[in-house]
Amino acid sequence: MKITASLIVLSIALTSYSSVSVPAKDEPEREKAEETYLVIYRPGPAWLEGKPVFEQPLKEYGKYMLSLYIKESMKLAGPLTDNAGGAVLLVVADQSEAKAIVAEDPAVKSGIFVYEMHPWKLQPWDEFAKKAKDATNQSLRRNTDLPGAH
Repeated sequence: MKITASLIVLSIALTSYSSVSVPAKDEPEREKAEETYLVIYRPGPAWLEGKPVFEQPLKEYGKYMLSLYIKESMKLAGPLTDNAGGAVLLVVADQSEAKAIVAEDPAVKSGIFVYEMHPWKLQPWDEFAKKAKDATNQSLRRNTDLPGAH
């Protein structure tokens, strides 16, 4: 199976996800409003029938995704392993920026992909898990403090 540059780029992006940007030493830390969008790509009219995603002409798309990752607009991306397209996680200032990014996507412009885009509220699962673990630990401590619990 041929592995294209886009697969490599997208795989690197998947393994390198980080939602926290670190300011430069001389740059003050500032909060910036960000919105998250999930973009789901599906085969478009220019999709090469009978060819898996790895054999589609996606070289320019891969370069574009890498540029978005470097700019920290794209956080995660990758192909769907059933050859049904792919998905991208964008973190941008607002919906107009997300729409502009997708409108300039070479694979969308060429018709290889069509897309749907959804605003997405990511949940802080790490925080939820920590709170649940802390609550369980507190409950265990209280139970061991009961008379006759030893």
